[in-house]
Amino acid sequence: QVQLVEFGGGLVQAGGSLRLSCAASGFTFSHRAMGWFRQAPGKEREFVAAITANGRSTSYADSIKGRFTISRENARNTLYLQMSSLKPEDTAVYYCAADSSANLVRPRPEVYDYWGQGTQVTVSL
Repeated sequence: QVQLVEFGGGLVQAGGSLRLSCAASGFTFSHRAMGWFRQAPGKEREFVAAITANGRSTSYADSIKGRFTISRENARNTLYLQMSSLKPEDTAVYYCAADSSANLVRPRPEVYDYWGQGTQVTVSL
């Protein structure tokens, strides 16, 4: 049974930091590129960051570039998103997802076939 479980969301003040984790099971994590997406109330789900299966290539949305870092630990089947200099507009539910490929970093949600349930991140002024 495939599972992606996100941890680490919460309430933080603007300028603060959070680290999200995503624990994967039920598939070969080290063979899949992974991504983070987010969805704010009333908005469509949007791409945040992606990383290849071997961790050597990453891609970021312009809105978070330089503030967020995606990483992974294949030995622990875990994906991370380190978020710094958080802004109120970063408030959203954050989802991790497994790409159907290993070596591509892609922003389109339709190429991701496994999804977590999401974790809420709220950034206050």
